[in-house]
Amino acid sequence: MLGSGVNRYERWTKLLEMIAEDGQLEIEPTAEVLGVSTATIRRDFDELASQQLVTRTRGGACAHSVAYDLPLRFKVARHAPEKQRIAAAAAALVDSGVIVGLNGGTTTTEVARALATRADLNDDPRAAVTIVTNALNIASELVVRQHIRLVTTGGMTRTQSYELVGPIAAASLEAIALDVAILGVDAIDTHHGASAHNDGEAAINALMARRAKRLIIVADSSKLEKRALFRICPVGDIDTLVTDQTATPEQIKPFANAGVNVVRA
Repeated sequence: MLGSGVNRYERWTKLLEMIAEDGQLEIEPTAEVLGVSTATIRRDFDELASQQLVTRTRGGACAHSVAYDLPLRFKVARHAPEKQRIAAAAAALVDSGVIVGLNGGTTTTEVARALATRADLNDDPRAAVTIVTNALNIASELVVRQHIRLVTTGGMTRTQSYELVGPIAAASLEAIALDVAILGVDAIDTHHGASAHNDGEAAINALMARRAKRLIIVADSSKLEKRALFRICPVGDIDTLVTDQTATPEQIKPFANAGVNVVRA
């Protein structure tokens, strides 16, 4: 039960997850499960339908003809404290003066914020990092940070994640050398490697990984031992996996055995 104290994006995220699982929801049972009024759920369904994320029915809502790779704005509240700790740990692995590649996503957005506020990078211009990203939201946050050199790729926008993908984005990255790439993923296991739901994102993420001397994957424990359709890279290409404290020894051991340095934040 979420209750009335949560914000609407948390509630919408939960509603979309429930619809993805069940296919259809009714207003009254959904209100009871989430601990809110039926009027609130009715408004939520109307809002989600207006954004073409669900199809409204007489007594509730059903799955729309979209894949439930949730838009970034609805993912922000999911595992937020864990992602902030992961981001701080990943940012701490970055040396001063290096070139960092960041893909899109909630965890890498937190990494960008952590890098932007690191005191040692703020105070000395010689310590400034260069950040290369294909994520429009990350670029918009970093462009006002005068101590960070910012490079963005071109490409076609993907509205789900605010990322730039496609051949123009690929051509941009082909001309760039990275010291470290910090990538968020949809899933990761030792057999399939790091993976993403979307083929365009996976292709750009794979290229970013190849252009880097060192690859850091940031993923909360809910993404471990999971697979998404499109592989980004095999586990052997990953230098460090940064995850959260709730990751179990059983989840971590296969990565450690594969030679990946695992950091629990």
